[in-house]
Amino acid sequence: MAAGLTIGVDIGGTKVAAGLVDPAGEISFRSRVPINTQGTAEDAFRCVEAAIAEVFVQAPETRKTVRGIGVCSPGPLDPFKGVVLNPPNLPCWRNYPLAAEVERAFGIPSRVDNDANVAGLAEAIWGAGKGYKRVFFSIVGTGVGTGVCFDRQIYYGRTGTGPEGGHVTINFQGPRCGCGKLGCIEAYASGPNIARRAQARLLAGAKSRILTLAGSIDAVRTEHVGAAFSEGDALAIDVLNETAHYLTIWLGSIVDLLEPDVMVIGGGVAELMSSFFTGISANLPEWCVIKRASEIPLVLARYKNDAGIIGAAALVNQ
Repeated sequence: MAAGLTIGVDIGGTKVAAGLVDPAGEISFRSRVPINTQGTAEDAFRCVEAAIAEVFVQAPETRKTVRGIGVCSPGPLDPFKGVVLNPPNLPCWRNYPLAAEVERAFGIPSRVDNDANVAGLAEAIWGAGKGYKRVFFSIVGTGVGTGVCFDRQIYYGRTGTGPEGGHVTINFQGPRCGCGKLGCIEAYASGPNIARRAQARLLAGAKSRILTLAGSIDAVRTEHVGAAFSEGDALAIDVLNETAHYLTIWLGSIVDLLEPDVMVIGGGVAELMSSFFTGISANLPEWCVIKRASEIPLVLARYKNDAGIIGAAALVNQ
């Protein structure tokens, strides 16, 4: 058991979380440290170093038996070289050799990858995709990220920057996405864009419990739409039905491209939309050449806040 221990590190815009992960995908010791993103590259790395060191303080006997350290970092990044390129949420790191720095600090083999890839890997090995050969994963929240795993191995594409499934266009005349393209699924189904569609309806004069919950149209967030939906609010139901329709169109293209064995959806919006999964599956053949699309399970991810730590730990087994 000890020989299979790994450390997973999840870096966000405000914190670094780390944990000791066993071969069953369970976290036994964990730490959490604020990250300084406004200082130098070295300032930010010291926060990463402190989070990892704290795990070893809690479990000193594992220092010589941990087989690797995996790190989940905001991208863009190069997973082949372990270099963080230019993430908007981490302005301190530009072309920063994060994997090499972790190895230097601890003398343990290290790898770096992005959040969607590692979360998808966690689901493929230990989570809702366990036992399936071809796993499509998407994290739907503030944005829409995707990961693809074949035989429990991450598919990266030619340069390591793929797959960017959240930026597949479903309407070439649609709204401009944050990536610059028109009509990406992220421009329709991400949390902020669900809220924007609700705001537009309220501005047009629609009555809804959403406004009461938010206090003002400008303050409307996805959680207000979700809360109103749970109360049976007509506008919230309509907005989420629209979201389910957009997701169906998108997943139809994913099925035609990959025909995975399972589709695993995680993130805050996924939990909100999970009651629509049966309907999405039933309607997939309308948007697929592959007419047996409804046979592919569409399931909610197992891992939530721990997906980054657990998936990052799994990286070192790749």
